[in-house]
Amino acid sequence: MKNWLKNAWNWLLGKTTIDEKVVETYNKVEDKVEGVVKETRRRAKRVSEEAKDVVGAAKEVVKQSKDVVDAARGNKRRGRRPSQNKSTTPNKETTTATKSTNRKPRRKPANKK
Repeated sequence: MKNWLKNAWNWLLGKTTIDEKVVETYNKVEDKVEGVVKETRRRAKRVSEEAKDVVGAAKEVVKQSKDVVDAARGNKRRGRRPSQNKSTTPNKETTTATKSTNRKPRRKPANKK
């Protein structure tokens, strides 16, 4: 009798798809978890990169604020010195535009009577 019940139970269990559904659901969940883990790692890496950029920018802001304080005290400007190799003649386009806007209007010749 015990053997017959065991066989009947195994036969009934074989007719159901509960096991297959559990395995299928487990595999789906496992795939989704792997995707989420990859995406989380990618985002964490990007956040780390951006944090490094922010730290660098903050250091630059501190340097610039020191320059502002020095300027308020009347100290000379720090930074790059002007290059002596630069030409002092401006572009032709700039000169033409500047001349036309800065030129005084011509006077009309006086009428002779």
